Amino acid sequence: MGSKGNRSTFADILEDVAGEGRRRVAAKVPSWADVSGLSFPTRLCTEQCSSEATARYKAGLAARLCGGRPFAIADLTGGLGVDSWAFSAVAGRVLHNEMSAELSSAVRSNFSLLGVSNVAFSSLEITPGNISEVLSPFLSGWNDRIIFIDPARRSATGSKVFRLEDCAPNVLGLLPSAFELAEHVVLKLSPMADIELLVRELDGVCGWRCREVHVAASSGECKEILVVMDKSGDNGYSVTCVEEDFTMTYSPAEEKEATVSLAPVDELSGKYLFEPGKSLTKAGAFKLICTRFGLMKFGVSTHLYLAGEPVPGIPGKWFLIDRALPFDKASIKELGREFPRCEVTSRNLPVTSDELRRRLGAKSGGSTHLFALHADRGAKNLLLVTTPYFRA
Repeated sequence: MGSKGNRSTFADILEDVAGEGRRRVAAKVPSWADVSGLSFPTRLCTEQCSSEATARYKAGLAARLCGGRPFAIADLTGGLGVDSWAFSAVAGRVLHNEMSAELSSAVRSNFSLLGVSNVAFSSLEITPGNISEVLSPFLSGWNDRIIFIDPARRSATGSKVFRLEDCAPNVLGLLPSAFELAEHVVLKLSPMADIELLVRELDGVCGWRCREVHVAASSGECKEILVVMDKSGDNGYSVTCVEEDFTMTYSPAEEKEATVSLAPVDELSGKYLFEPGKSLTKAGAFKLICTRFGLMKFGVSTHLYLAGEPVPGIPGKWFLIDRALPFDKASIKELGREFPRCEVTSRNLPVTSDELRRRLGAKSGGSTHLFALHADRGAKNLLLVTTPYFRA
């Protein structure tokens, strides 16, 4: 009963959990992988920690905000400390605050093993009433100061929350006091948040403005939305899409004023369909990528694009179009017989991808991807037979 092979003892279970945490952190933060003795006290702290790539991006952003000058940064919701670790490489001084005393102690020990020496630690619940008392001694003496807040986005029952006032800590409640202590406030918010609504809610709190919004994606998933707030005036905000090695910055006005070239629906064979990456779609850069990258859009509300050749560098997926058929019962029946295994995507049609797959009778797999879409030119609904294109 107590053999390790049966994993029946409490110690064995703990060891399995710890091993899983180490594997998860090694995948997310490769620089920590070969450091022995690191402690990860809970499953949640390893699940919710930043990746090394996104943490280093935030550190670079903080350094740029301060123009390369020495600065202090307070991470009010430090968690496992990956962001604070990255900040320590560019900041003169870092505060890692984590409400869990157990996790705070583990991070302190981990940073010693990682050779980090410019980080102070606290384990307090930050509230509007005590933020000044906690941060003033830490930030005093520094001309450039940043407060970083990554609020927990789960309720007491564990369900996900999206409104700022439902997060812990309450970002809206903290901002007035935070603005009195630092030149910049950087918020890491839910990748599910509506960016326009978010900016409207945050803008103008105590006269401060959203200056920048950064949408970070990797591995086909939107990971983070970062909002930079400061006293830079009422000149609007910029949006930066970040995905793998790609970065694109623009203003919402540019997206609004961009023109769209509608894709012709005749002679599609041999051309390429483009499905944008998650950073572009989350940011809503639907028209601007037409003008910046010479793409044509199938429809104003159909966020799929056409090009004669794949455009290098832009994040997303490319598909070589084999042929186009009308979207009707006969075509669905024909393609269902021809492709018993295929991937299926439906866009801007009154049928979901799953429903179309059922109508085709197809299972996932194979080397073919079928796209059902509405094309504005000619007001046509099409079925496109495509093959994923992979660059050599």
